[in-house]
Amino acid sequence: MRLFTLILLVLPTSLLANDWAALEQPGAIAIMRHALAPGTGDPANFELGNCETQRNLDERGRNQARAIGSAFRERGISFDLVLTSQWCRTRETAELLNLGPVREVPALNSFFGKYERRDAQTRDTLALLREQEGRVMLVSHQVNISALAGQATRSGEVLIIWFEGGDIEVLGSILLEP
Repeated sequence: MRLFTLILLVLPTSLLANDWAALEQPGAIAIMRHALAPGTGDPANFELGNCETQRNLDERGRNQARAIGSAFRERGISFDLVLTSQWCRTRETAELLNLGPVREVPALNSFFGKYERRDAQTRDTLALLREQEGRVMLVSHQVNISALAGQATRSGEVLIIWFEGGDIEVLGSILLEP
């Protein structure tokens, strides 16, 4: 057991996180935290329709999103629909992935700093998942993913979840470092 623990401490997390096989499970859904956007939350002057007022992807984040999309495409994985929050960093991540048509969905918007929205938005996201057909990917925010899946994510990390009824099960995750 000590050897296993030592291996876990020494190996990069990206080697442990990439569970591509989880995507092969029937009904698997990919939910991704936006790529690297330095900082936390959004500036006080944040405006939803104005990217200049938001925390955005930097060049490392853009490169990370492109690399993640490329890794999916190299494995022949695409999506019938990529649903994203309306925040600029999530929308840009979704577009740079180039894995399928992108559609903005308010239920995936961040509720960081407005936690009273947590339960309603999580319910709306679950309802949205019930409506979807085909292979779907969601691009959202850490707080939303934690509320939905009960697990925190790093920038650019993709959780593979299974959803039936009202239950979410995390099947695996994929993380490519920026």
